[in-house]
Amino acid sequence: MSKYRDALPQLGNGLFLTDGGLETTLIFHEGVDLPEFAAFVLLANADGTDRLLRYYRLYMDIAAEAGAGFIAEAATWRASSRWASRLGYSREELAGLNRKAIAILARLRDGYESAVAAPFVISGCIGPRDDAYSPSTLMEPGKAVGYHSEQIATLADTEADLVSALTMTHTGEAIGVTRAAQHCGIPVVISFTVETDGRLPSGESLGAAVQMVDEATSGAPSYYMINCAHPSHFESALDPGRDWVRRLGGIRANASRRSHAELDEAGELDVGDPDELAGDYQRLLSACPHVTVLGGCCGTDHRHLTAIARTVLPGPSEHQHTGA
Repeated sequence: MSKYRDALPQLGNGLFLTDGGLETTLIFHEGVDLPEFAAFVLLANADGTDRLLRYYRLYMDIAAEAGAGFIAEAATWRASSRWASRLGYSREELAGLNRKAIAILARLRDGYESAVAAPFVISGCIGPRDDAYSPSTLMEPGKAVGYHSEQIATLADTEADLVSALTMTHTGEAIGVTRAAQHCGIPVVISFTVETDGRLPSGESLGAAVQMVDEATSGAPSYYMINCAHPSHFESALDPGRDWVRRLGGIRANASRRSHAELDEAGELDVGDPDELAGDYQRLLSACPHVTVLGGCCGTDHRHLTAIARTVLPGPSEHQHTGA
């Protein structure tokens, strides 16, 4: 069963690292074909599973070098019924791959925690039903509960410590995900994406979105995050004096300053500048010291997380690498 579900350690004061842009790394750096941007398909065979394990160990080593806690985000962002159906997977096969995504992380946990003496938290990743950049349909909370409950129930029956809904584009779906997680008894994190104007693709402001989800769910999310946007797109909205800003617990930014539309049309990956991104994170943490979870999103890789760790964490430790 879950190790940290009753008390998520990232709700304390220590900093936690997670990974970068899994899908963009696999596609652009490793030449992997990911139909529908779905990394969970790699779990269907041994070679794909080994590739994912190598990916996780790379980021585990970065966190271990810094002596930081690590949040392992399962490769399940696209592992929900709409996307699985388009890829030809049955409900039973999909459930099995969701479980396997958590099981491979659970096997990595003991080695990390014994070597680093820092928590290794397992998160079941939930993605939007529709396009994460430009949704064609905005879901009502009830429909979102119905859609996401199947995947969340499967993840809740594993060693996952929480579920994290990444790249949420509007509040209706975020509310539905939260209610489904409440029903399944597993902590939930909601991570919104924003456009270059700091607003969600739906047009809602970031602050209004956080407040609306909190009001509709009695503050059920453990915390909120921002992902898949450059810091320059949302930094001006983070007024430390606002109550909703103090609900922000994590940042998984893009290194690219491009809009979602520009990224969609780009034939090459824009990796930005890792050191510049690390400086952005340092500035964000100065304004929002309550943020404890740091990672990357589209276009970021181990170079960005290494720069972030060296910039915002006290310094390298003497812990041994965790890969094997």
